[in-house]
Amino acid sequence: MHGHRPRTPETERSRRWFMNKALLAGGVAAMATMTGCSSSSSDTASSGSSAAPGGMPSGGPGGGGGGGMGPGVSQTKYADVVGVTTDGEVVEDLYSIHSTDVSTDALVKAAQAFLDGLSTKERTSCTFDIDADEWTAWSNVDGYDRKGVRMGDLTEKQRDLGYALLGRALSADGLARTRGIMKLNAFLGDSNGGNQKTLTEGHYFFTFMGTPSTTKPWGFQYEGHHVAINYFVLGDQVVMTPTFMGSEPTTATYKGEKITLFRPETKAGLAMVRSLTAAQRAKAVSSQSNGNEDMKAGAGQDNLKLAYEGVPGSGLGSAQRKKLLDLVGVYVGYLDEGHAEVKMSEVEEYLDDTYFFWMGETEDDSAFYYRVHSPVVLIEYDAQAPLFYKGDTTSASPSASASSDGGGPGGGMGMGGGTPSQEHIHTIVRTPNGGDYGVDLLKLHLENDH
Repeated sequence: MHGHRPRTPETERSRRWFMNKALLAGGVAAMATMTGCSSSSSDTASSGSSAAPGGMPSGGPGGGGGGGMGPGVSQTKYADVVGVTTDGEVVEDLYSIHSTDVSTDALVKAAQAFLDGLSTKERTSCTFDIDADEWTAWSNVDGYDRKGVRMGDLTEKQRDLGYALLGRALSADGLARTRGIMKLNAFLGDSNGGNQKTLTEGHYFFTFMGTPSTTKPWGFQYEGHHVAINYFVLGDQVVMTPTFMGSEPTTATYKGEKITLFRPETKAGLAMVRSLTAAQRAKAVSSQSNGNEDMKAGAGQDNLKLAYEGVPGSGLGSAQRKKLLDLVGVYVGYLDEGHAEVKMSEVEEYLDDTYFFWMGETEDDSAFYYRVHSPVVLIEYDAQAPLFYKGDTTSASPSASASSDGGGPGGGMGMGGGTPSQEHIHTIVRTPNGGDYGVDLLKLHLENDH
């Protein structure tokens, strides 16, 4: 038996969900009143939410699909997930249970080793049933009240086992990207005075759905500020979506290490849009400027209806089609190499029906939004206004705080008053039509094998 059952309608209105909605709707003041939390929490404190200093909201604006599960956006129960569709109707027969010839043995062993390294209490706190609603309970917001085991509360040996699991699930680039996001999250916390457990390397959580197995369905979720990796496994098949990755800032020096994130995504997007002819640009590039939050498929958007926009792959030349595949490959490439190849073959099969859409300017340093959308993949890149950070990215100091309400980068708290820039980027990858969280594969498994 696992430690938790999926939430019922009654528990949907539990203290956890009330706290999250209050945090996002009312900021830290409401949160502090409810929980008694203060900004003096240490990195090794328990896993509740904490307030940010200077009256700054913890996390970001959650409205729409911009990343955080915020006001007006509610969690979809796992049993109700149909996935992203263009019109509410799921395209059938896109996915099947089959062998990929890419072994998951080492992944299963790494997951089991991590779980075996936990105490009984820790293991109980992070294990759920395979169809648990915990799958869909992720958020980008830093102060979101998460379940599972928190990396900052684990021993160094336990954390190393956690990173070993991520190393098996992700490519080397994927692991480096995840660790870079975590480090810049700590840089952001330091730049705003420190003593905030949510803005640290340690405020990231593991949860497991099902039991690691080479034959039965299972998966894990790794989640925190600017990272949400949902990883479903069935035999030697893998689904790593939804995967949210972002950062603010996107370049800085942390503990002597220069970290620069999202350059491949930025460059590949620019290469794609610049390859278009005038006629193609008329279809692909919106006349509307990119706003502060253009992402559609963030947290809480598991059943999003999103029509195709832009230029289709069928309208591209061979060199342009390669650039489109190269762009998708940047994101898919954060999955372990063997399964990334499997996914890219799936993407290429539907390349004619893959749409590329763009909003904003196309200079090297422009802040822009783009989307790649097909029956089997949805990718969004969204440059947003800095929420918290305003200052020198070569060092973290309290003087770099973005608590100002002035205009320009860092002003307006990212809620419409600031200027989008490449120093705050959100990205999301989804598998439309029931692919996210391995929902369709699990249904097929239960129908055919049980």
